[in-house]
Amino acid sequence: MKSIEQLLQQHPFFHGLPATDRQLISGCGENCVYSSGEYIARENTPADFFFVIREGRVAVETYMPSHGALCLQTLHDGDIFGWSWLFPPYRWTFDARALEKVRAIRLDGKCLRQKCEEDPRLGFELMKRFAKIVAERLQATRLQLLDVYSTERPPPAEVR
Repeated sequence: MKSIEQLLQQHPFFHGLPATDRQLISGCGENCVYSSGEYIARENTPADFFFVIREGRVAVETYMPSHGALCLQTLHDGDIFGWSWLFPPYRWTFDARALEKVRAIRLDGKCLRQKCEEDPRLGFELMKRFAKIVAERLQATRLQLLDVYSTERPPPAEVR
């Protein structure tokens, strides 16, 4: 059986991170399993963790009163879920629900924030890695919106 540190070493998010940093981070982690349909996070509840998805699919959802749960994105093996642990007020902004059995590493945000306070270099490194994910997901959302609304827009007026 592999240790949390060994599992993190294999994950793309942690590639290039010094072994000492992975060891510090792994001290905040634990393996967890979620059953299909189980909520991993609920909107507006405390965001005390982030998740390294090892196996399975997770739906990132928001609730719309007229439609119910709306899936914004589906995350897979190798993805990271959750950056709300980094930013006050440390509350989830979306729901996350297992679409099938999910194996993940759950990393304690409070533990990590403390380690980042003690080692600002580690904090900056994690912030850069999370900023990259945030930027990628914002771009994906932008493209999704363009796709959704592109057929509803009238063609541009002709210029003469």
